[in-house]
Amino acid sequence: MTSTQIGLGLAALGRPDYINIRQNNAIDKSKTAFKTNAFDVMDFAYKKGVRYFDTAPSYGLGEQFLLDWKNNRQHKDLILSTKWGYTYVANWELGFAGKHEIKEHSLSKLNEQWETSKALCPQLKIYQVHSATIESGILTDTSIHERLFQLKKEYGLQIGITTSGSNQSEILNIAKDIAVNNQLLFDSYQVTYNIFEQSTFETLQHLKTLGKTIIIKEALANGRVCTNNSSKKQLETLAKAYNVGADAIALRFVIDTLHPTMVLSGASNTNHLAQNLKALDFNLSSEDLKLLKSLRIDSNEYWNERSGLAWN
Repeated sequence: MTSTQIGLGLAALGRPDYINIRQNNAIDKSKTAFKTNAFDVMDFAYKKGVRYFDTAPSYGLGEQFLLDWKNNRQHKDLILSTKWGYTYVANWELGFAGKHEIKEHSLSKLNEQWETSKALCPQLKIYQVHSATIESGILTDTSIHERLFQLKKEYGLQIGITTSGSNQSEILNIAKDIAVNNQLLFDSYQVTYNIFEQSTFETLQHLKTLGKTIIIKEALANGRVCTNNSSKKQLETLAKAYNVGADAIALRFVIDTLHPTMVLSGASNTNHLAQNLKALDFNLSSEDLKLLKSLRIDSNEYWNERSGLAWN
């Protein structure tokens, strides 16, 4: 029905607090309970055909959980991706008041985090810059480009870049032309695209024509697509018509409009993941897609609202 696959992102599985409007204060937030749940969700995902798993050092213990699961289960057909550039600093402190993660796009941080992340090899297939911005300097630092190119050649990796913010397209258009030794550096692009935030559509379509791997994150807008007053009624009506949840409608919108390589589920438990995976079982009509496209909002408005979401 579609070549797009649903992958599992571990952002909500590896740390006790996460940016999401859905409250989860009732669950056991011990490290032991989180690891058990992460293993349960990854086992369920694999059983249901998911092979792509995405993590990062800033996802609390998410990278360690994925490594432990990989080594324990010994699946040979996994496609793993991780990132570098953010460090988790909340130290599992519930309700941590400061910044939970700190960005540093430096060569020393790349080398430091690679020493841990490389343990995911040989299943590690995509190594990504975490949330590239113009301000961080990553787009002009040739020493980092050369090091990433070296890792690309030595380990057979795709080198990827992830973006956030209202200038995602600008960042993508700069990144696509970065080259080392006359060879383009970036093979993979992980971008926010959803019912509300559609500003990257044309840029992503162009990257697809170049044969790039396109990975979509935050397809549910951190839960907002299911609760926002401007979209809730329409999504509920479509969900009833297709006999799925609103989350599946939102995910299917991404699949049917963009046809990316991968769209990530950020499910925090097996029930959520089961509901997300239903997005692979149907197609939205052209009329439904037209309706959902009309729900887009200004990119600046979208990102301003997202920046105001609390960690919970």
